[in-house]
Amino acid sequence: MASCAPIGNRRWSWQRGCRTDELVVDAVRCHIDGLSYVREMLDRRYDDLESGRVQPIDGEEAFQRLMEKTEARRHGSA
Repeated sequence: MASCAPIGNRRWSWQRGCRTDELVVDAVRCHIDGLSYVREMLDRRYDDLESGRVQPIDGEEAFQRLMEKTEARRHGSA
């Protein structure tokens, strides 16, 4: 597997003191951890919506609020 890795990856893994395949395993593990975090966050937000703890707002309304805040910051009134 190490022979298939791009030169930069092999150099970086050598500088870190690990094999290229270890580097790939570590990168995949971090990616999966990140996906797990996002999944848990989305589950919590869905539960909040379903339970009524938070109320959804219309996408156009949310966009309009964001644009108003952006304009206010640009003009120093926020």
